[in-house]
Amino acid sequence: MKKIESLAALAACVGQEVAVSDWVTITQEQVNRFAEATGDHQWIHVDVERAKAGPFGGPIAHGFLTLSLLPVFFESAFTIGDSRMGVNYGLNRVRFTAPVPVGSRVRARLTLQACEPIEQGGQQMTWAVVVEREGAEKPVCFAESLVRQYP
Repeated sequence: MKKIESLAALAACVGQEVAVSDWVTITQEQVNRFAEATGDHQWIHVDVERAKAGPFGGPIAHGFLTLSLLPVFFESAFTIGDSRMGVNYGLNRVRFTAPVPVGSRVRARLTLQACEPIEQGGQQMTWAVVVEREGAEKPVCFAESLVRQYP
Protein backbone atom coordinates (compact mmCIF):
# COMPACT_ATOMS: atom_id res chain seq x y z
CA MET A 1 0.00 0.00 0.00
CA LYS A 2 1.26 3.44 -0.93
CA LYS A 3 1.28 6.17 1.72
CA ILE A 4 0.59 9.69 0.51
CA GLU A 5 1.49 12.39 3.01
CA SER A 6 -1.39 14.81 2.35
CA LEU A 7 -4.18 15.89 0.03
CA ALA A 8 -1.81 18.55 -1.30
CA ALA A 9 0.79 15.89 -2.10
CA LEU A 10 -1.88 13.86 -3.90
CA ALA A 11 -2.97 16.91 -5.91
CA ALA A 12 0.60 17.15 -7.22
CA CYS A 13 0.12 13.71 -8.84
CA VAL A 14 -2.39 14.81 -11.50
CA GLY A 15 -1.62 12.99 -14.74
CA GLN A 16 0.20 10.13 -13.01
CA GLU A 17 -0.64 6.55 -12.11
CA VAL A 18 -0.77 6.92 -8.33
CA ALA A 19 -1.20 3.33 -7.20
CA VAL A 20 -2.15 -0.23 -8.05
CA SER A 21 -4.57 -2.08 -5.77
CA ASP A 22 -4.24 -5.51 -4.25
CA TRP A 23 -5.65 -8.49 -6.14
CA VAL A 24 -9.23 -9.50 -5.32
CA THR A 25 -10.48 -13.03 -6.06
CA ILE A 26 -14.01 -13.30 -7.45
CA THR A 27 -15.91 -16.20 -5.87
CA GLN A 28 -19.19 -17.85 -6.79
CA GLU A 29 -20.52 -17.01 -3.33
CA GLN A 30 -19.76 -13.35 -3.96
CA VAL A 31 -21.55 -13.50 -7.33
CA ASN A 32 -24.57 -15.23 -5.77
CA ARG A 33 -24.77 -12.68 -2.97
CA PHE A 34 -24.54 -9.84 -5.48
CA ALA A 35 -27.38 -11.45 -7.47
CA GLU A 36 -29.47 -11.59 -4.30
CA ALA A 37 -28.73 -7.97 -3.44
CA THR A 38 -29.52 -6.65 -6.93
CA GLY A 39 -32.13 -9.09 -8.21
CA ASP A 40 -29.96 -9.91 -11.25
CA HIS A 41 -30.15 -13.70 -11.38
CA GLN A 42 -29.14 -14.16 -15.02
CA TRP A 43 -27.93 -17.71 -15.56
CA ILE A 44 -24.48 -16.66 -16.85
CA HIS A 45 -23.81 -15.53 -13.29
CA VAL A 46 -25.63 -17.94 -10.96
CA ASP A 47 -26.33 -21.22 -12.80
CA VAL A 48 -22.90 -22.86 -12.71
CA GLU A 49 -23.83 -25.95 -14.75
CA ARG A 50 -25.67 -24.05 -17.46
CA ALA A 51 -22.92 -21.41 -17.58
CA LYS A 52 -20.33 -24.13 -18.30
CA ALA A 53 -22.06 -24.70 -21.64
CA GLY A 54 -22.55 -20.96 -22.22
CA PRO A 55 -20.51 -18.43 -24.17
CA PHE A 56 -17.91 -17.90 -21.41
CA GLY A 57 -17.28 -21.54 -20.43
CA GLY A 58 -18.42 -20.94 -16.86
CA PRO A 59 -20.09 -18.36 -14.66
CA ILE A 60 -18.93 -14.76 -14.80
CA ALA A 61 -19.21 -11.84 -12.39
CA HIS A 62 -21.80 -9.16 -13.00
CA GLY A 63 -20.27 -6.05 -14.55
CA PHE A 64 -21.72 -4.01 -11.72
CA LEU A 65 -20.12 -6.36 -9.18
CA THR A 66 -16.76 -5.53 -10.72
CA LEU A 67 -17.64 -1.83 -10.55
CA SER A 68 -18.78 -2.16 -6.93
CA LEU A 69 -15.22 -3.21 -6.01
CA LEU A 70 -13.88 0.29 -6.66
CA PRO A 71 -13.91 1.23 -2.94
CA VAL A 72 -12.02 -1.99 -2.13
CA PHE A 73 -9.45 -1.17 -4.79
CA PHE A 74 -8.96 2.39 -3.53
CA GLU A 75 -8.71 1.28 0.09
CA SER A 76 -6.04 -1.32 -0.63
CA ALA A 77 -4.03 0.91 -2.98
CA PHE A 78 -3.16 3.95 -0.86
CA THR A 79 -3.76 6.04 2.23
CA ILE A 80 -3.70 9.82 2.56
CA GLY A 81 -2.13 11.12 5.77
CA ASP A 82 -4.37 14.10 6.42
CA SER A 83 -7.65 12.68 5.08
CA ARG A 84 -10.30 11.58 7.57
CA MET A 85 -12.81 10.36 4.98
CA GLY A 86 -13.59 9.94 1.34
CA VAL A 87 -16.93 9.62 -0.41
CA ASN A 88 -17.95 8.40 -3.82
CA TYR A 89 -19.29 11.35 -5.78
CA GLY A 90 -20.20 9.56 -9.00
CA LEU A 91 -19.01 8.20 -12.29
CA ASN A 92 -18.53 9.91 -15.62
CA ARG A 93 -17.98 6.89 -17.83
CA VAL A 94 -17.91 3.14 -17.38
CA ARG A 95 -17.22 0.34 -19.85
CA PHE A 96 -17.14 -3.42 -19.22
CA THR A 97 -14.69 -4.59 -21.87
CA ALA A 98 -14.19 -8.26 -21.02
CA PRO A 99 -15.82 -10.92 -18.83
CA VAL A 100 -14.60 -11.75 -15.32
CA PRO A 101 -14.85 -15.53 -14.83
CA VAL A 102 -15.59 -16.75 -11.33
CA GLY A 103 -12.30 -17.73 -9.68
CA SER A 104 -10.26 -15.05 -11.40
CA ARG A 105 -8.36 -12.27 -9.68
CA VAL A 106 -8.80 -8.59 -10.50
CA ARG A 107 -7.03 -5.40 -9.46
CA ALA A 108 -7.16 -1.73 -10.41
CA ARG A 109 -4.65 0.77 -11.71
CA LEU A 110 -5.51 4.26 -10.44
CA THR A 111 -4.50 7.35 -12.40
CA LEU A 112 -5.37 10.79 -11.05
CA GLN A 113 -6.84 12.85 -13.89
CA ALA A 114 -7.93 15.97 -12.01
CA CYS A 115 -7.99 17.39 -8.49
CA GLU A 116 -10.04 20.44 -7.53
CA PRO A 117 -10.55 22.15 -4.17
CA ILE A 118 -14.03 21.87 -2.65
CA GLU A 119 -15.72 23.08 0.52
CA GLN A 120 -14.40 22.23 3.98
CA GLY A 121 -10.82 22.04 2.71
CA GLY A 122 -11.51 18.94 0.65
CA GLN A 123 -10.53 17.85 -2.82
CA GLN A 124 -12.67 16.43 -5.61
CA MET A 125 -10.65 13.99 -7.63
CA THR A 126 -11.31 12.43 -11.00
CA TRP A 127 -9.70 9.00 -11.28
CA ALA A 128 -9.15 6.87 -14.36
CA VAL A 129 -9.61 3.34 -13.07
CA VAL A 130 -8.49 0.41 -15.18
CA VAL A 131 -9.54 -2.98 -13.78
CA GLU A 132 -7.40 -5.82 -15.05
CA ARG A 133 -7.82 -9.57 -14.71
CA GLU A 134 -4.76 -11.61 -13.86
CA GLY A 135 -3.43 -13.32 -16.98
CA ALA A 136 -5.79 -11.54 -19.40
CA GLU A 137 -4.54 -9.55 -22.34
CA LYS A 138 -7.00 -6.70 -21.98
CA PRO A 139 -8.68 -4.92 -19.06
CA VAL A 140 -12.15 -5.97 -17.90
CA CYS A 141 -13.42 -2.52 -16.94
CA PHE A 142 -12.63 1.14 -17.47
CA ALA A 143 -14.25 3.72 -15.19
CA GLU A 144 -13.88 7.41 -14.55
CA SER A 145 -14.61 7.73 -10.85
CA LEU A 146 -15.24 10.93 -8.91
CA VAL A 147 -14.17 10.88 -5.28
CA ARG A 148 -14.28 13.59 -2.63
CA GLN A 149 -11.70 13.50 0.17
CA TYR A 150 -11.90 15.59 3.32
CA PRO A 151 -9.23 16.45 5.91
